[in-house]
Amino acid sequence: MSASDTDKGSPLRHAFGNVFAFFILILIGVIAFSIRLFSVIKYESVIHEFDPYFNYRVTQFLTKNGIYDFWNWFDDRTWYPLGRVIGGTVYPGLTLTAGTMWWILNSLNIPLSVETVCVFTAPVFSANAAWATYLLTKEVKGTGAGLTAAALLAMVPSYISRSVAGSYDNEAVAIFALIFTFYLYVKTLNTGSLFFATLNAISYFYMVCSWGGYTFIINLIPMHVLLCIVTGRYSSRLYVAYAPLVVLGTLLAALVPVVGFNAVMTSEHFASFLVFIILHVVALVYYIKGILSPKMFKVAVTLIISMGLAVCCAVGAVLVALVASSPTKGWSGRSLSLLDPTYASKYIPIIASVSEHQPPTWPSYFMDINVLAFLVPAGIVACFLPLSDASSFVVLYIVTSVYFSGVMVRLMLVLAPAACIMSGIALSEAFAAFTRSIKFQLLGTSETSSGDPGDTNSGSAETRHDVANSDKNEVVKADKIEEKTKERPSRKSKKKEKEKEKEKEKEPIEDSLKSHIDKRKPRDLPLEASLIALVLLVLLCGFYVVHCVWAAAEAYSAPSIVLTSHSHDGLHVFDDFREGYAWLSHNTDVDDKVASWWDYGYQTTAMANRTVIVDNNTWNNTHIATVGTAMSSPEKAAWEIFNSLDVKYVLVVFGGLVGYPSDDINKFLWMVRIGGGVFPHIKEPDYLRDGQYRIDSQATPTMLNCLMYKLSYYRFIETDGKGFDRVRRTEIGKKYFKLTYFEEAFTSHHWMVRIYKLKPPKNRIRGKTKKSKSKTSSKSSKRSVTSKRNPWQ
Repeated sequence: MSASDTDKGSPLRHAFGNVFAFFILILIGVIAFSIRLFSVIKYESVIHEFDPYFNYRVTQFLTKNGIYDFWNWFDDRTWYPLGRVIGGTVYPGLTLTAGTMWWILNSLNIPLSVETVCVFTAPVFSANAAWATYLLTKEVKGTGAGLTAAALLAMVPSYISRSVAGSYDNEAVAIFALIFTFYLYVKTLNTGSLFFATLNAISYFYMVCSWGGYTFIINLIPMHVLLCIVTGRYSSRLYVAYAPLVVLGTLLAALVPVVGFNAVMTSEHFASFLVFIILHVVALVYYIKGILSPKMFKVAVTLIISMGLAVCCAVGAVLVALVASSPTKGWSGRSLSLLDPTYASKYIPIIASVSEHQPPTWPSYFMDINVLAFLVPAGIVACFLPLSDASSFVVLYIVTSVYFSGVMVRLMLVLAPAACIMSGIALSEAFAAFTRSIKFQLLGTSETSSGDPGDTNSGSAETRHDVANSDKNEVVKADKIEEKTKERPSRKSKKKEKEKEKEKEKEPIEDSLKSHIDKRKPRDLPLEASLIALVLLVLLCGFYVVHCVWAAAEAYSAPSIVLTSHSHDGLHVFDDFREGYAWLSHNTDVDDKVASWWDYGYQTTAMANRTVIVDNNTWNNTHIATVGTAMSSPEKAAWEIFNSLDVKYVLVVFGGLVGYPSDDINKFLWMVRIGGGVFPHIKEPDYLRDGQYRIDSQATPTMLNCLMYKLSYYRFIETDGKGFDRVRRTEIGKKYFKLTYFEEAFTSHHWMVRIYKLKPPKNRIRGKTKKSKSKTSSKSSKRSVTSKRNPWQ
């Protein structure tokens, strides 16, 4: 093959590779979308979990009333009697995205319902996230690593758990925004383009609109900038990548109502401003270094550093003054629980009560990222060969995400893209090394017999001999150059020129030596070892694919609103939740208030269209503590609390009959802790027997007489004659009792949803009241005054 043929074939090969990569990306997008449809195929097209029902309700309001009414919507059906300003307390990114998709589809005469668009929003954006992962990894380690990382992210179980069809939550679009913002930052870092820097700020704005996890971005990027400055990797490209993000990104973030001035007033954002000041000081130092003499430069650096320290001290004093009045020093409760894993359990039990805020177990890592956990270290090593600004960023990303995922299981979602990027780099480098070794050895043996002198891939002994000779000759030349430079007289005026010439002469020699050494490294691998390693890598990837498909089909596709179980007599479907909400919708007045634990507030409002006391927003701890106190109190005291809140019905979830573990009895201790945090007369030890939580005959009288116990186990003895609880695996302690202030209104087919109605207060009889007053003494009158209890105590 001649040189001209090689030159003609190289662009053609490059174009073919780009087209091939494009079709692979389309296939990855199809896989990312289709693997998340098991929930629709196996069950039905329905919204999952709890929070997505609020997002669905808000999207319905947006599409029906428009954007202006959405920003000014005051929802009087939540947090009665306080209400909630929706436009100022919600991250609007997901709602505006789905609403825009619905509007575009209807403009194109594709009549899809709002619910259908909401169900499929997460699978669509999972494909976008896979493509964004390709772009980010390509900027770090090339096209091969990018395609591998995108394929891994398309199927990783941790991301599937929050992006299956029907999982209409903020993370559905936020993970795409997170990865795309990182890509634009790295792209700007590599190119120094102000255009990409502006796009980066806009992408960051979309992330702020979508999820509160945007604080991870505005802290990780400053950490990387500071790392580059400390390690001497400052450049104008670094300045262009960071400065517009802080200025423009902060201004745009302040436009989001739920963020507002928190973008400049809270401690989560202070690190970005401090690094912004440091970056300008360093930039000024580098600028002055280029225009001043060495003596003047030392004086100027001393002046700049002193002024910079003064500015930093002044800014620090202002920040300290701003946050000193806050008991949390300007940090939010969730941020403090990340920095101090014990903070939430000590001071904010409502955060600790959420299951996804608990630390993960080791098996959860294998479940959510599977074999990627073993490939990540190899990817980190590959990023250091060689180390660049882009590769140092992804290394910092994986390190920080590993820490945060170890604190809160929900943040495994942030770890998943980093793990896929590192694993994609590791697999790409491994496949390239093994296939290059096999290709060289196979082509080398075949082309030795053919003796084609023009083939560039020839691996004959003559070629190896020529390479060895060229290496020796270049080493000899390098030695001669070094000797000549040593023999020359050193003059101060020509010293710098000689050093530059020496470096210029050494660079091509060292590059040629490195290229020859790098080419020879994979060729030294035995053919059998390379083949075995390739087979093992393919088996490893196959195991990963099988695990991901199983997780998508079985572990993460079941909607929490419809439950199923398999037994010897077939499949059983438990649709008690929708049965209970439908009963509320059809058998209660529109203005009736329903009390339940906060987990079911969003679903009650969206599916039953009834006013609730608390919901999943959890913005008012006192209000939630009031409901927890009522559930923990005796029946009469609980009736007084609920009656003061105009509650008409009380909803409890009970799983003792069918073995549903996430019922209110298992959550009851959190109600006690949250209620006791505000109302001190509720004490957790009163509900424990020797430190153990029991509902059997050994349970404490306080536990057996509280409202939650009575509403859950009322008439439970009638189911099997024993009152055996299948979740707690024991017989209940108090089997026969009657309700005085509540009456049973509805119990679902499997007893999972139980609704009780508050009895109206009894009419007072004047005759008896007067008679009792005439007989009572002054002592008894004092008792009657003190017997009026405060329902809040």
